[in-house]
Amino acid sequence: MRDTRESRLLLILLVAIAFALITVDIRGGDDSPLNGARDAASTVLGPVENGVASAVNPVADGIRAVRDAGSHQDRMRRLERQNAVLKQRLASSDMAGSRTRQLDSLLKTAGSGQYAIKAAQVIAIGAAQGFSWTITIDAGTDDGVARDMTVINGAGLVGRVTTVGHTTATVLLASDPDFTVGTRMEGSDEIGFATGQGTRPIKVQLLNGRAQVKKGDRLVTFGSQKGRPFVPGVPVGTVTEVEATPGELTKTVLVDPFVSFTKLDLVGVVVEEPRTDPRDTVLPPKPKPAASPAAPKSVATTTRKKG
Repeated sequence: MRDTRESRLLLILLVAIAFALITVDIRGGDDSPLNGARDAASTVLGPVENGVASAVNPVADGIRAVRDAGSHQDRMRRLERQNAVLKQRLASSDMAGSRTRQLDSLLKTAGSGQYAIKAAQVIAIGAAQGFSWTITIDAGTDDGVARDMTVINGAGLVGRVTTVGHTTATVLLASDPDFTVGTRMEGSDEIGFATGQGTRPIKVQLLNGRAQVKKGDRLVTFGSQKGRPFVPGVPVGTVTEVEATPGELTKTVLVDPFVSFTKLDLVGVVVEEPRTDPRDTVLPPKPKPAASPAAPKSVATTTRKKG
């Protein structure tokens, strides 16, 4: 439509009529004379409105889905972070509990043997070259640790200190083939020398070839002069096999060590030897033998005489 004076007058007239109709409709309320026209318009335009809505709703739903997906992903990421934190706290709690138990066991062993110890944590394991079994601990000369000191844990003999720095030290484990310690049998006091064999049981050469030894017998360290490199009375292990060596001057036995060398975490360096030899007092109580099953009671049978 061209912008002329007539068109402008027509536009003004239409606007005036529209305002007049709105006024009449509002004043009329439910009795408005325009209700019929409105209903007719709804009948004509309703399907069109519904069609437009049905066409637009999927688009709106898609937009909402995209928006909600973003919020769901944020929630999932938040939950994953919370789960990771909880897992870390649980692992820390378990580790703290394990170390508390290890420390309690270590202090009990040290108390039984009257060993003055410096507790330390294993921070590294040695290289496997040359079949070397070593660990590194977080204690050194600054903590009173010196070379050729005995290292124990709550179970028994771990090894001896070989090299020392200011804050760390290297320990040669009792399982190393180059490791040798003097031992004494529980009860019989038979003396021998134990040598590590890696993952295999410790081999002990008893000086008395006629020594009476049986499976289940236990050994402790014999001890060295002034407690270096070994203090006396530290549990070593339990005899698992006695090798037949007829005619030999010595007797060979295989010993299962009390210490699990692949699970070391908290250890104690004995910085002061005990005043007296603890003998066998540091050994744990012997397990009670399993009770043999009771023999079934005999049931007496009686024969009734027929009258």
